[in-house]
Amino acid sequence: MNNKERSKAYWKENIRYVLILLAIWFAVSYGAGILLKEELDAIRIGGFKVGFWFAQQGSMYVFVVLIFVYVRLMNKLDKKYGYDE
Repeated sequence: MNNKERSKAYWKENIRYVLILLAIWFAVSYGAGILLKEELDAIRIGGFKVGFWFAQQGSMYVFVVLIFVYVRLMNKLDKKYGYDE
């Protein structure tokens, strides 16, 4: 595989990771925080409604976790294509 093909494959895989992670974040923040809020409000944890928690804090926690997942995936991808330092 030459350098241009390797670079193209690297970015194709990188964009795929980004789109998957953004879809997960969208599903959690929009889906759980807005669309499923009423259903989740029926569940209470520590006295708080779960729908309220997802709308206020849950999507931020998921976003931070996804950042760490992305870093791990990119480190593996860098090693796979020889871009690690």
